Parts: sequence; structure tokens; C-alpha cells
Amino acid sequence: MNRVWLGCVLLIGGSLAGQGGLAEAASRARSAWLAHDPGALLAGSPGVTLEIPGADPSSAIGRDQAGELLGRYLRASQERSVDVRVAREMEAGRGYVELQRRFTVRGTTEERDETVFLGFRRRGDQWVVVELRTAR
Repeated sequence: MNRVWLGCVLLIGGSLAGQGGLAEAASRARSAWLAHDPGALLAGSPGVTLEIPGADPSSAIGRDQAGELLGRYLRASQERSVDVRVAREMEAGRGYVELQRRFTVRGTTEERDETVFLGFRRRGDQWVVVELRTAR
């Protein structure tokens, strides 16, 4: 998938339970990422398109499978910081969140940076994650 397109039009439909706007959903996504809690990050999602290191890019897969793959990825790292850089509604009911993370791989001291792109879709009164991609 073209990275330029991804940065401009990324749509993620997953679920962060609860009401509120996209900024609030971005804050919950940040907290879930810091806690390495894929269940909370993907709660309510009907399916997630996932593109992370160590896993083949997917078409939409089930929340449980996506959570397992994401959990394996996160277990290998320790977060130093996670910041919300962008939270923007692209069109009615579709949003984009960009997280910037600083982390170390367990057993090392070298800090690394990674951008996490989240696509959200509004389902009722909730914003849910439908797409998750990372880039270094």
C-alpha cells in the first residue's frame, strides 16, 4: 500500500469502548498502547487491517487474531513514551490518529522511534479501530 496514501487517508475502524470524540478515543488508544493492552485498543472492533513488523500485511482480520499478533509484537518492547501527534476526523464517521512512540527492545538500551497510524470508524456513539499500521 502506498505510504503517502496511508498518511493522508488512513481509515481505521476498531473499537475503543466508550463515548466521546475522536480526541478522547485517541487518548484511550495512547493509554492502551502504553499499557500494552491490545484488548482495550481493539475493543468493539468488527475487524482490523494490521500491518506491523513480524506479521504479513493483512486484509481485515478478527479482533482476537489481531489482538494476539499485536500482543506478540508489543511483548518484545518497553515503552519510553507515546504521544498523540494527530487526531483528525477525515469525513463523517471516519478518523485518523497518529501516535509517536519511543521504545526499547527488551534486553537492549537503544531507544527507537516508531509512528503508529490508527484508522477509526464511528459505530454508534463509539470510535473503534479498524486499521493499525506502524512505520519507523
